[in-house]
Amino acid sequence: MRLLFLAVLRPHTGNAVTAQRVRDHLEAAGHVCLLRDAFDFDSPAAVAALIQAEGLEAALALHLYRGGRLLRGHGIPFGVVFGGTDLNEDVHQGEKNQVMGKVLEEARFAVAFTEAMKAAAHRHWVDPEFSREVRAKVQRSAGVRLVPEMRQGELHAVMKNCFALVNSSVSEGMSAAILEAMDLDVPVLARNIPGNAAVVRHGVTGLLFSDPQEFVQLAQRLIRDPALGGELVANGRKYVSTYHSWWAERDTYQRLVRTLQGDSDWQAADQRPR
Repeated sequence: MRLLFLAVLRPHTGNAVTAQRVRDHLEAAGHVCLLRDAFDFDSPAAVAALIQAEGLEAALALHLYRGGRLLRGHGIPFGVVFGGTDLNEDVHQGEKNQVMGKVLEEARFAVAFTEAMKAAAHRHWVDPEFSREVRAKVQRSAGVRLVPEMRQGELHAVMKNCFALVNSSVSEGMSAAILEAMDLDVPVLARNIPGNAAVVRHGVTGLLFSDPQEFVQLAQRLIRDPALGGELVANGRKYVSTYHSWWAERDTYQRLVRTLQGDSDWQAADQRPR
């Protein structure tokens, strides 16, 4: 196979040594590996021209942002190798983070040199293979849609037209979505975990399920019993207004910060020249 390998090839650097070693591995298996410096290309179009001119069939990039972003959209399969800069620096820059996420979605595989790097990648991006599986299942499932992030106003408009809100999280502190649903008069179905159970009282302000089978049973019960839905909505609205009032929250934070003011004034006075 004719492969393009993009890496940062400044002489006598770890990146260059790693890239040359990986190229040797690939060529030992009988592949033709064209190793090029990613900094030699100012756009994906320049890479596309090289791919066509050299008849390249697949590609590899060392560094998701520096090299991987140049491989997207060319119609040839590619894999990526995480570099330290990806996970230590670029991941904290919004635009670069998004670009690297797109690279991972398109890549056939991603290599991390250590378990720590692998864990860091999992914290920052959705597993691309799992993401593809979810999208495929959504396409095969009648009545299921996968929608991107929405502005809060748009999301609330959609929620108001929903039969119920389902929270299937396996970990929650305090779900803002559940509280918003209660405030918008939308019944709540939530997984029975401590964070959800702290705000949803089963059968009173919402319904809690522990497994998929129980979720189906409770959803069917909610469909069959409109009176139950009305009761959950009324109790949920009352709960939110009583325990999660916007005004009460504002007053509490303002009051708490005022308790810091005295210490701040004292410290300022204590630091004056004597």
